[in-house]
Order: sequence, then structure tokens, then C-alpha cells
Amino acid sequence: MRTVTRMTALAALVAVNVGCTGGVHHAVAMMRPTQGNSVTGVVELVQRGDEVVVTADLQGLTPHGRHAIHIHQFGDTRDPSGKSAGGHYNPDGHDHALPDESKRHAGDLGNLTADARGFASYRNIVDNISLDGFHNPVLGRAVIIHAKADDGGQPTGNAGSRIGVGVIGIAKTD
Repeated sequence: MRTVTRMTALAALVAVNVGCTGGVHHAVAMMRPTQGNSVTGVVELVQRGDEVVVTADLQGLTPHGRHAIHIHQFGDTRDPSGKSAGGHYNPDGHDHALPDESKRHAGDLGNLTADARGFASYRNIVDNISLDGFHNPVLGRAVIIHAKADDGGQPTGNAGSRIGVGVIGIAKTD
């Protein structure tokens, strides 16, 4: 009887994780500044089938500046500089690249551009991550905003220091 119960539980677990998506369909990262910076805002991630729609509304950026946006390995934001979030999230072991390349770090989301007041909005649809599913889950990891633009160079895009950080968590849905 105990073996049957374990097999049933295992079958249920496999059934949940066979696809690319789990049970979470909407996640959010509330962005806060790293030490000496002023970036705040929100990054939202919405699972739509095998794709994730990533949007951001940020402030406190360099006016007219371009800034890299990446997902990093860990949701650990204890270090004031944001370095405890680790490197780019790269479970597939690909080289760094911009979002138009199919083989890139799972955390490579590209760049956003601030207006004259230091505000930026961003939207991108990616197919190399999931929120909590089987394919490169990002729930509990960190979103990092960098001081400079990601130029696609190796190993991490030459994007400079980390100026904003937030942990990807489950969003409240109405």
C-alpha cells in the first residue's frame, strides 16, 4: 500500500511538471535601489503558455540612459551592492547574448531606455524561461537593473554596476 501511495504521489508530481508552466501565472519584483542609487519601480512577469511577458515601470534611472535588465541566479538581496544575487541566471550554459539570439542566458532580457526624467517602461516576450514550471523557472530569483546598457559582449554584456534589485515573487491576483 505504501508503494502505491508513493507511486501515486510521484505520478502527480510528474504530471504537474511535464509542461513548461506550473501553477503560478503572475509574478512581481518590487525594485529597490542598491547602495548609493535611486532606482525604484515594479517588474511584472506573466506566464502565457510557453512564453513569459515581462514588463517594467521604473524611475530613478539616468535621464536618457540605457540600462540592462537581467534575471540573476539568486533572490538574495542582502548585499547593499546587489552582488549577493549572483551572476546571470544561466541554467542552460549558453554564452551571454541579447534577446534576439535564441541561445543566450535565460536571464538576458536586454535593455530599457529612460526618458528625460529618468523614467522607463519596458516590455518583452521571452520563451526561454517559465515562472515556476519545468523550463528555467525564475520564481525566487532576482531582477537586476544595471548602470549601463548591455552590449551583448562576453561574459555579461559590459553592463556595469547593479543599481536596482528586486526578488521575483508570486503576485496577488484578484
